[in-house]
Amino acid sequence: MQRIRQIEAELVRVDGKLGVGKHRKMLANPYVFMRGAAQLFYADLASGLLNLPQALLSVPLTTVMGDCHLGNFGFLTEEGSHGDQVIFSPNDFDDACIGHAVWDLARFCSSLLLCVDYCQGVSAGRYNNGTQCQGDPAVSQELGLQAMHGFLDQYLNICKASIDVPESRMQVLKLFKKPHLLAKKQKKAVARAAGGEQFHSKSALAKAVDLSQFPPRFRHLPDKFRPLTAELDASVRQAFAPYMDDAILDIVRRLDAGTGSANMQRFYMLVGPANCASPDDLPLCHVVEVKKQRQAAPLHWFADLSQVNQLNPAHLTAVCQRRMQRRPDLLLDEVYWQGEHYLVRSRHHARVGIDPEDIGLGNKAVRGGFVAYAQACGQALALAHCRGDRRSVRFETAMADLLPGHKEALIKAVSDYVKYQLDDCNLLKSLLKINS
Repeated sequence: MQRIRQIEAELVRVDGKLGVGKHRKMLANPYVFMRGAAQLFYADLASGLLNLPQALLSVPLTTVMGDCHLGNFGFLTEEGSHGDQVIFSPNDFDDACIGHAVWDLARFCSSLLLCVDYCQGVSAGRYNNGTQCQGDPAVSQELGLQAMHGFLDQYLNICKASIDVPESRMQVLKLFKKPHLLAKKQKKAVARAAGGEQFHSKSALAKAVDLSQFPPRFRHLPDKFRPLTAELDASVRQAFAPYMDDAILDIVRRLDAGTGSANMQRFYMLVGPANCASPDDLPLCHVVEVKKQRQAAPLHWFADLSQVNQLNPAHLTAVCQRRMQRRPDLLLDEVYWQGEHYLVRSRHHARVGIDPEDIGLGNKAVRGGFVAYAQACGQALALAHCRGDRRSVRFETAMADLLPGHKEALIKAVSDYVKYQLDDCNLLKSLLKINS
């Protein structure tokens, strides 16, 4: 009963009430529950339910993702929609802050084990993912353990390399060759970038915008987009136009997007030349997201780690993302509007995300793809962490000294904690039933 009340308290604290659409999504399976309840992870750290090795908490603080899990990595273009270099990296910084790197390590490892449970459940018919995956080979618990080791080992390798050659932390992951599981995803992302063969059909711009009319406008997608009233349209334009790099051609309210931030107000803005009149102008157009930002998940429980974390939520996200990326989104900014803090950022043309089915189901997954994906994430995360302080290699040195001797303890702590996470989804079902 204590756990169910803790779940209720954390969900209500962040989302305002129980039973919102986001919570209904979280009933699907423990993996989705984890994605929607980052704040519970930090409550469990604060209470000691998840007890991380103390030695790893002594590593110098750095910029962390805050909501680090296997679904928050993917392909995107550097500099937002302004660049054409496709890379693999963290792609969600909504909960970024100055914190302990081991938080990200632990949360990612727990997501690997929850992915194993999910994929086994889909294969066995326990979970419904909306596709014909029942009976497909699914990753095993043993592969989950191997993936955690691979993730941590590659993370460590990047830290060690940065000690010897600090400039190496400015490298990026941009080339995956067959048979690597990510090679196909990378090819898809490259094709969607400006100038790519699928830019006009599969890019983020093409999916959201009708490119057959000029000037272009957002598509009629009632389940995703809602037109603005004339009054709201004028207010949004006035507030955010100075932060755009071109004219605002159209604006819609984005509905029910994401998992953790599904109930946060956001707008999509189509930005491009004011006289956009032909297909030749389309590569100059892009979608910009403006989203209300709330406090990063770790900070309710760990408010005093760094003075940087006192920045308003949108400003903190922008600062951390700029530090963690090699070439940050050129439009990344923050705006105070109608008493709330909003984050401005590009919707990458070539953005390609990773679903658990992509890495945990099928022959490629069970024959090394799952572990290879975890290794790639370990490299990408280490690069982001190492960029947090570019004046020295103190972070990398401490991590290289301490992680090898405490890796097994970290894996055990995560494995023990996942047992609670596997039950949380059912507890939420009971909680919603009690309150219905």
